[in-house]
Amino acid sequence: GTLPNMLHGTRTSNRETSDAPLWFVIACKELVEKENNRSWLREACGQRTIQDIISAIANAYINGTSNGIQMDAETGLVYSPSHYTWMDTNHPAGTPREGYPIEIQALWYGTVRFLSTIDDNDGPWSHLAEKVQASIGEYFRLESEHYLSDCLHAGKGTPVREAVADDALRPNQLLAITMGAVVQPDMCRNLLEACQELLVPGAIRSLADRPVHRPLEIIHEGQHLNDPYQPYRGRYEGDEDTARKPAYHNGTAWTWLFPSFCEAWEITFGSEARQTAKAWMNSVTRLLEQGCIGHVPEILDGDLPHSHRGCPAQAWGASEALRVWLKLNK
Repeated sequence: GTLPNMLHGTRTSNRETSDAPLWFVIACKELVEKENNRSWLREACGQRTIQDIISAIANAYINGTSNGIQMDAETGLVYSPSHYTWMDTNHPAGTPREGYPIEIQALWYGTVRFLSTIDDNDGPWSHLAEKVQASIGEYFRLESEHYLSDCLHAGKGTPVREAVADDALRPNQLLAITMGAVVQPDMCRNLLEACQELLVPGAIRSLADRPVHRPLEIIHEGQHLNDPYQPYRGRYEGDEDTARKPAYHNGTAWTWLFPSFCEAWEITFGSEARQTAKAWMNSVTRLLEQGCIGHVPEILDGDLPHSHRGCPAQAWGASEALRVWLKLNK
């Protein structure tokens, strides 16, 4: 039920990821939809079929994986160990997000919903998908805000009902819309309105520049590196461990998740809003014409003038921009 987080030659031991297996399933789902053909799911892949592998991933999440991922039986939501999401900065721990991160639940919902369409015995998967969707609405919706909690913080073995919701405004909740986990029109509109605060041209900030009620404390070698109640860092510069890592997922703007905002906008407001979504997507051209010409950078500063940072040519930033652009231009 696990996949490598990265490959180093033939080494596949780094499996500290809770989203990679789910993204694999979502990629299979999108290919089935693109080709309008699912027969290839039953083709052999080693000793198993692709469909067997997808089922094995889901069942491992339900029963518990060897690396600590575990579904909460009461709610259907998935526990993720510390640093297992794409916000995986460590040493120092910038965004541990141990517990129940929102995008993991969205991807999990997409996974079990897909299984309900390809498994001949689809009853259990449909029931689980409905449970996951209901639990996201019940536990992630913040009463005091118009957006979703980014993470229900909890230690291993702690059920969702005992987890602590944070109020950090982050863009991960966009996947709740794009994966179909959140469909209520008012919730979708409120979520998108809140996430507009995160936008920069061609990218989206990883954290809003606003105070938080649940502190995010970043400590390195006994030294406090941030204000826990104002964790936003708008510039990705300076020493790696004491300055860049704390900023990496706490204000730095990312290109790969920006297209999901545009996609969610079109999903929420319909075809009449497509031109607005395309106008936002057009801001990516600014990035293509600067820095490494013809490529999308990994990250930008959250603060003006939004300088290019990190990898100058990022594959997942470019592929997501292309995917959503093609979708909006159908």
